Amino acid sequence: MSNSSLPTLPASDHPEVAARLRDALLGAAFTADGLLELLGAPAYAALARSETVPALRATRGDTPLETLVRLFLLQQPVPHARVEDVLPVAECVEGGWLVSVGADEVAATVDVRPYGGPDGEDWFIVSDLGCAVGGAGGIGSREEGVVLGVGGASTTLAGITVRTPVSAALDLGTGSGIQALHAARHATRVTATDVNPRALHITALTLALSGAPAADLREGSLFEPVRDDETYELIVSNPPFVISPGARLTYRDGGMGGDDLCRSLVQEAGERLREGGFAQFLANWQHVEGEDWQDRLRSWVPRGCDAWIVQREVQDVTQYAELWLRDAGDHQGDTAAYEALYDAWLDEFEARKVRAVGFGWITLRRTDSDAPSITVEEWPHPVEQPLGDTVRVHFDRVDYLRAHDDAALLAAHFRLADEVIQEQVGLPGAEDPEHVVLRQHRGMRRATKVDTVGAGFAGVCDGTLSAGRILDAIAQLVGEDPVLLRDRTPAQIRLLVEQGFLEPVG
Repeated sequence: MSNSSLPTLPASDHPEVAARLRDALLGAAFTADGLLELLGAPAYAALARSETVPALRATRGDTPLETLVRLFLLQQPVPHARVEDVLPVAECVEGGWLVSVGADEVAATVDVRPYGGPDGEDWFIVSDLGCAVGGAGGIGSREEGVVLGVGGASTTLAGITVRTPVSAALDLGTGSGIQALHAARHATRVTATDVNPRALHITALTLALSGAPAADLREGSLFEPVRDDETYELIVSNPPFVISPGARLTYRDGGMGGDDLCRSLVQEAGERLREGGFAQFLANWQHVEGEDWQDRLRSWVPRGCDAWIVQREVQDVTQYAELWLRDAGDHQGDTAAYEALYDAWLDEFEARKVRAVGFGWITLRRTDSDAPSITVEEWPHPVEQPLGDTVRVHFDRVDYLRAHDDAALLAAHFRLADEVIQEQVGLPGAEDPEHVVLRQHRGMRRATKVDTVGAGFAGVCDGTLSAGRILDAIAQLVGEDPVLLRDRTPAQIRLLVEQGFLEPVG
């Protein structure tokens, strides 16, 4: 597909058409809930995987909702008269949302997908035809200028983003505008940038069709469009983080050597953040032979920032190359061309001594502390989204622990966090367990080993007694020197607070 063959974009000088189109879509129940009711769970789930046959079978009728599903989701030409009963066809054609096909049919020029907001809002995400993300084979497009719809990465970033009210938010590499749309709920002013002008246009459509305020849209790469005197309380980015030989596809390939794009994005974010502000990114990073991957990421963190970096997945270089070759549909073309591309990826990794590629989340918070906290960890296990509050509270705990030495911890009061359970592991019939595990059922769903003292301490914490008094009682119960117990336990208390098992009281 070439740029010239892409559908004509709806004209941005017809905002009233977007408003009327939104009213028509809502009137026909073209919403996430409406789709689920119409299609049923199996067909709805199949559509999310880009499998359309079940949805085609479920939309054989002529109701307004079936018409809209065929038009915007399944991208089927629909008789003009049938659409006229649902949409202002003449205005939609003039505004560029629809195009005439043959003598008596119309077709959509863009993909429009219902998207449920976090508080039940009925939003719509606009993207290029055929580029709604989903399916085991990727989007199968090799057109560098396409704009993708909602995918797992974009919903992940939206879920982990801290949602406190801010005056200014920045969405770098906005794509179809998903992060800008979320930010518009709690930011007075939203700036969205993208190197692809087509993406900026589609972002404007997403916001208008969703009934959200317009964003300040700027063309350029990374922080280039941002003025030197501009700072933000929130920066988010789902950047083109794929590590590839070259920048063939704008929507995914960084275009810099290795993981340099992600590194640059993180390092440059610090000076753009206001005090206490957050910068949150998805990223890929290289696992280089002879180098600790955690040290690599620590080196990215800019001065004056706390950081929490979570590696969610690691792929060896062959898995990684295959994933992204399939994403572009290269595996469906000429075998020799596919093998040549695969070889080029492996050459690139071999030259850089890369053995694997990690994927995860990076969160920065601007701090005035003289001792910034940098946490880099691997957590590939299931979590409970949304995690925005979990991320915010993580940094609150960082502040608390930074301000409390061991003596202050012993004088403090704590309570066991909600939905924490205790598991004991040991041989059947044994008098004592081999080890005790505390496990969370919310947020990060962490699990951590504790000794019997740590388990007993956590179980007693209800905010009533200070940590020191609880330890004194435990020492008397187990016959241990209370002074020695007070000396060795604060490290365990600190860990339980850091990981969210214990919450400070007062």
